[in-house]
Amino acid sequence: MRVLDGNQFLVRIFLGESDRFHHTPLSRALLERLRREGFAGATVIHGVAGFGASSVIHTSSLIELSSDLPVVIEVVDDEAHVEKLLPILDEMVTGGALVTVERVRVLKYAAAAKRGSRSLGPS
Repeated sequence: MRVLDGNQFLVRIFLGESDRFHHTPLSRALLERLRREGFAGATVIHGVAGFGASSVIHTSSLIELSSDLPVVIEVVDDEAHVEKLLPILDEMVTGGALVTVERVRVLKYAAAAKRGSRSLGPS
């Protein structure tokens, strides 16, 4: 497992739910690619409403049902991985998007305990 602590970077990638990469939802394709490339982790968040550069409001309201709800992918990693991410985004994100980068302080990064595992320490 990689160690990730202290000052790192948070990348947020804002997409639309209908964005695709080779007939696969772009959010899923990016998630799989980042895992293969050894990134520390990524989270896909589905929004219920939003608008972007086109100023068109996309919403999950039944009255105004949209097929292109907002999706945000958050990636926290070190500078080397963030630099590696930029060409991946250039390759895979061909439509409208917003990408932001900010410094963050990682306080804890650890894998969850495996299910069914028991502590060997004192109770």
